[in-house]
Amino acid sequence: MASVRKLPNGKWQAQYRPVPGGRQVTKNTTRKVDAERWLQEQLTSLTTGQWVDPSAGRITFAAFYADWADRQVWETGTRRAMDLAVRSTSFADVPLRLLRRSHLELWVADMRKPRGAARPDGLAAGTIRTRFNNVRAVLRAAVEEKRLGLDPSKGVRLPRRRRSEAAMRLPTVQEVRALLDSAEPERRVFIALCAFAGLRLGEAAALQAGDFDLAAGSVMIKRQVQRAGGDRVEIRVPKYGSERVVHMPRGLVLLVRAQIELAGRQRPGREWLFRGDSENPPHQNTVGYWWRRTRTAARCPDLRLHDLRHFFASGLIMAGCDVVTVQRALGHSSPTVTLNTYAHLWPKAEDRTRAAAANLMQAVDDEKC
Repeated sequence: MASVRKLPNGKWQAQYRPVPGGRQVTKNTTRKVDAERWLQEQLTSLTTGQWVDPSAGRITFAAFYADWADRQVWETGTRRAMDLAVRSTSFADVPLRLLRRSHLELWVADMRKPRGAARPDGLAAGTIRTRFNNVRAVLRAAVEEKRLGLDPSKGVRLPRRRRSEAAMRLPTVQEVRALLDSAEPERRVFIALCAFAGLRLGEAAALQAGDFDLAAGSVMIKRQVQRAGGDRVEIRVPKYGSERVVHMPRGLVLLVRAQIELAGRQRPGREWLFRGDSENPPHQNTVGYWWRRTRTAARCPDLRLHDLRHFFASGLIMAGCDVVTVQRALGHSSPTVTLNTYAHLWPKAEDRTRAAAANLMQAVDDEKC
């Protein structure tokens, strides 16, 4: 039942019941046309399934997030990333019912602004996109819980990320050699595992001697290290649940065997292959310190440790490995992730056509001789 009536004080009251027999929702306006317009909007939202209880939208974005986040089953790292994204917003104290697309657009624009020497170009496009998607997940949850009628993040334009081929830095063979030559023994093995087995930082840091089958030349990736504040670390399953077996070349097997023997002599009873603080394996800060010292000594100041993973992937692709093989070796969640990252490294159709034709031509020339 819905109606508009004039009150004794001269104002107009629109009223309706969203649920038969339920609580009546009313709104008083000075003009009749405003009451009719509001009522029509409410009835339309009921018909389209976008209706939100006006009282429910009074909760602020930050308050809704705090309540919603406590109900999620997240890893610590995921919660930390979500908290960071929400804290970075400029509309945390805005009630959900007042949240507009313009709030999201201003926030994105602010992230792109320079912030002194630490952020001379603003946040990177990929970082902005990650934070935006985390906040969007909160907004979509608010829509599902009928705290929002529509997701205000729809249609917000984000800065374009650089194409993979332009953004990716592939180390040269000479640079990898220089890094290995410049590193101390334990760090040399760590670098080799990233460059020749494609391990992520946290995966390499979490290795134990029992993870290796040196006779078969393989290593089982089944955990990773994450920093938890101070000297504390967290040990959990690899990113995207990417447990896998990685097959190692003979040279890497020899390096690992020597490291296992060294660790056993220096630290009897210690389970971790690499040393961190106290009894812990190394975390991101410790490995970052190793890496900066090593790359400086090797005169490769612009290389990231993750670039060694790209080096490994490029080697597999150059050797003719297919997408699924590369995906499994790297522990990507799907072949699509692998293609999105490394598609530009695979030979194009014209390259394969040219190579096939060259082989035919060479076969004919050999027959002539």
